[in-house]
Amino acid sequence: MLVLGIDTSGKTASCALCTEDTVLAQNTFVTKLTHSQVIMPMCKKMLSDAGKTLSDVEGFAAVSGPGSYTGLRIGIAAVKGLCFGLDKKCAGISSLMSLAYNYKGVFPCRGTFPEGGEFVIFPVMHARQDLVYNALFTADGKRIVRERDDCITPENKLIEELSQTSRNVILTGDYAETLYSAVKDKNSRISIAPPTMRAPLASSLCYAAMDVGFITADELNAEYLQITKAEKDLNEAQGKR
Repeated sequence: MLVLGIDTSGKTASCALCTEDTVLAQNTFVTKLTHSQVIMPMCKKMLSDAGKTLSDVEGFAAVSGPGSYTGLRIGIAAVKGLCFGLDKKCAGISSLMSLAYNYKGVFPCRGTFPEGGEFVIFPVMHARQDLVYNALFTADGKRIVRERDDCITPENKLIEELSQTSRNVILTGDYAETLYSAVKDKNSRISIAPPTMRAPLASSLCYAAMDVGFITADELNAEYLQITKAEKDLNEAQGKR
């Protein structure tokens, strides 16, 4: 199956073209431009470089959340538009699950774990103020299995949890360095992903989509975990009445 994945959930823009066993092409970079300006030209060039066309793609994948509200909407709108136009299926994948899939089939290469091969992946992304998006996945070198749903948690609670855990934990995501610095001297079981595996990768998104399965474009929606500013403004306006 040929899958095209688009990740615009944060500062990194990433697109990839993958089959079940090969990453045919991938383009990833941190951009200061709006994702709507860069993601479609990135995809067009990637397809051309790989010698493929949109009609060759059998499924599309987008990050459904959590992450930047605007970024999520850009990626989802792009994938929905392509799927409606081409009559193709798509998948909406959690940004935290996609980060965990950076580790499918591999073991950590930074940090020292006590004896024991199994470890858990703790993707963490900065939300707002002292809040952190997070989830928990089990990895054994072959499979990625969700253990805890995506949630939003105050930083101090995560530091407390990591300081006390008896499990081998690897932190990944844009808030990994901050949490690792806070707990590395408190718990030797905590490690951190290397930079190459800490950033969002659309190839990981593609492989997560292949495992999770595909839906229709009508069913693809954003999952924010927080209410949007428009909803907050509406609630405040209704409260004043």
